[in-house]
Amino acid sequence: MNILKQTVGIDVSMDSFEARFGTIDTNQEQSISKSQKFINDLMGFKKFLKWALNNKLSDKLPLTFVMEVTGVYHENLACFLHEKGYQVVIVLPNKIKNYGKSLETKSKTDPIDAMTITRFALERKLTAWNPPEPFIRAIKTLSREYLSLKVMMTDIKNKIHAEESAHYPDKDTIKRKRRLLKELQRQIDEILGQIKILFQSKPELNKKINKVATIKGIGEITVIIILAETNCFEHVTNSNQLTSYAGLDVVLNESGKKKGKTTISKRGNKFIRRALFMPAMSACKYNNKMKETFARLVSKGKNKKAALIAIARKLLVLIYTLWKNDAVFIQDYKQTKPFRLKPALGS
Repeated sequence: MNILKQTVGIDVSMDSFEARFGTIDTNQEQSISKSQKFINDLMGFKKFLKWALNNKLSDKLPLTFVMEVTGVYHENLACFLHEKGYQVVIVLPNKIKNYGKSLETKSKTDPIDAMTITRFALERKLTAWNPPEPFIRAIKTLSREYLSLKVMMTDIKNKIHAEESAHYPDKDTIKRKRRLLKELQRQIDEILGQIKILFQSKPELNKKINKVATIKGIGEITVIIILAETNCFEHVTNSNQLTSYAGLDVVLNESGKKKGKTTISKRGNKFIRRALFMPAMSACKYNNKMKETFARLVSKGKNKKAALIAIARKLLVLIYTLWKNDAVFIQDYKQTKPFRLKPALGS
C-alpha cells in the first residue's frame, strides 16, 4: 500500500475533543480509525499526541493535524502541536459544513464530525496554519480583556438600576457598586492605553483602522477586536467565510413540511459577535442605510433581535470590505460597476 497522505482530524469542544487518524493511498482508498476522545487540557494534549504517533504509518510523510475553527477552544491544542513541530491546519467552519453536505452521513455527533474533518483533510489541498505574530497575540489578549470588563460593567449597571428601582433601595450597596464601576472603567482605560502604545509601532495599520472606523456606529476598538480575532483577515477570502467564522451565518431548520425556526449558527467566534452587538444597535440609530434595513426587516415580520443580528452581519462584511480595499466609508455611495474585492493576502 502506497500512502499518499496521513492526517488526524480533530473536532474540538470546550472540555474535550474527538480525533480520528486517516490515510489515503494511490488508489484513493481511505482508511479511518475509530474515534478517540481526549480532555482539552495539557495532559490530554500529551496523551493525544502519543496516540497519534502510535497510529502513524509512515515516517517519510508528514503527519498533519486538521481542526475546525471553534471560537477559542481549538487555540491551545493548535499552539501545542505547532510548538512540537507538527503541521497544523485550521479550517473555517463553512468549508467543513459544505463538505459534510456531500457525504451520505445524516447524523451529527462529535465522532462523526471528527470523521468528516479527517475525510476533508485527506481529499483537499490544505494550507498550513501559523500562529499569529506577537503583536496580534498581544492585541487579542487585551481586546478580550476589554470585552470581558465591558460585560461586567453592563451587568453591574443593570444591578444598580434594579437596586435603585426597589421599594427599599440599599444606598450602601449602590455606593459599592458605583465604586466597582469606577474601578472597572479605570482598568478599561488602562487597556485602551496599552493598545494605543502597541499601535504606535504600526502606523500603516493604524491608518487603515482609522479608515474603517469611518463607518457610522463603528469605533476603532471594534475594528481592532475584529482584526485581532481574524489575524487581520489573513485566511478569509470571502464574506461567507467571515460570517461563518463569526457564527453569524444563517442556519435553516427545514425538513419536508417542517418549518423550524431560522437562527444563526453561533458556532464561531463569540468575541466578534460580542464586539458587534453595541455597534449594531448604534448603527440602527445613526447609519441611515442600516436604519432603513433594520426597519424593513422588522416590517416584514422579523423580530428585533433577528433584525439586529442581520445588521451586525452587514457591519462585519462592511468592515472586511473596507479593510481589503483600503477605503473609507461613504454614506450615500452608489455602486456604478460590479464590485470586486482585492485579492486577500496570500491567496
